Amino acid sequence: MNLPLKIFLIYMIVINFIAIIVTIHDKKSAMKNKWRVPERTLLIVSGLGGSVMMFFTMKVIRHKTKHLKFMLGIPIIFILQCVLIFYLWRMFYGG
Repeated sequence: MNLPLKIFLIYMIVINFIAIIVTIHDKKSAMKNKWRVPERTLLIVSGLGGSVMMFFTMKVIRHKTKHLKFMLGIPIIFILQCVLIFYLWRMFYGG
């Protein structure tokens, strides 16, 4: 495995771990009526690569599941990320 791929995989693990933490923190804050993570921040973390685990975590802990912005938006972000990764993979490794 080459170095750029290793860096990418490490990045994806870290950003998805961050997505889990931020989502759980927001849920706990909502339950306690404390400071919440802005929706924009949640979407940014998703857009930076944390979409898979953020969506999964939201479903598991039932957080923001009634918000179309998240239940439709995060899967759309994930699909766009897959298209981008496929395009970049073909560009650099495919031919």
